[in-house]
Amino acid sequence: MAANIEPVLLRYLAGLFPRIGFGDRPGDGLTVVTAPADEVYAVLKTLRGDEPFLMDTLGDLTAVDYPDRLEVVYHLYSSACGHKLAVRTGVTKGAAALPSVTGLWPAAEFAERETYDLLGVTFTGHPNLTRILLPEGFEGHPLRKDYSLPPRPATR
Repeated sequence: MAANIEPVLLRYLAGLFPRIGFGDRPGDGLTVVTAPADEVYAVLKTLRGDEPFLMDTLGDLTAVDYPDRLEVVYHLYSSACGHKLAVRTGVTKGAAALPSVTGLWPAAEFAERETYDLLGVTFTGHPNLTRILLPEGFEGHPLRKDYSLPPRPATR
């Protein structure tokens, strides 16, 4: 069973990236790293490949719609070191774009497509950023809070 990442590693990460923040997720206490959008790829690359972290598994990638931003969340695990954490970053709704992490974790390909399809986050450098659940030509992103359903046809 994976455990939260050790505080000494968090201090090391903060030394590399002074603009990141830390907290614990209510309920289960999972450590959450908050990174600015312009640094998130560098943070994720460090977590993926640097010796003290070796976060080799991307367990999930998703986004959450808040009134003022979209927040993309990456859940990472290290099979070699046995630790886990979440990394989150905020993007503006009008320009929701982040670098793709498919080069770091190939499993991100479908999760990034789903996040693009349902919430409208663009992942630059993605090998095939097309809709995965909704048909091509579908307008909007149905998991956004500002998405309104089309009127239903009258029934008898």
